[in-house]
Amino acid sequence: MPEDKSLDCLFCKMADGRMQVPYVDSDENYFAIDDIDPKAPIHTLVIPRRHFDDIAKVDDQMLMGHLFVKAAQIAHKKGLGNGFRVVVNTGADGGQSVGHVHIHILGGRQMQWPPG
Repeated sequence: MPEDKSLDCLFCKMADGRMQVPYVDSDENYFAIDDIDPKAPIHTLVIPRRHFDDIAKVDDQMLMGHLFVKAAQIAHKKGLGNGFRVVVNTGADGGQSVGHVHIHILGGRQMQWPPG
């Protein structure tokens, strides 16, 4: 039987209430939190409640569309009208530090390119 990675997943624990965190926004499909180690003045994470190891394993197009729409709405609510960046890190080489897909919203300062 396959191992259920969601049992030990940090974001799954936040999603199902095993770990209490203040949500910036949420619905039945996702929640958003402010990053505890921000890389910009505004750094919020948009996280699906359903566990996916990374974006390469997501099989739900409607969910991903919903997450990106919510990311844009949250950026607007946080006053990022002059611009913001959305990032999805994938895998170790891509900088993914939590094995659960999530979207970073970064803003509140001029973003540089290339980022790293």
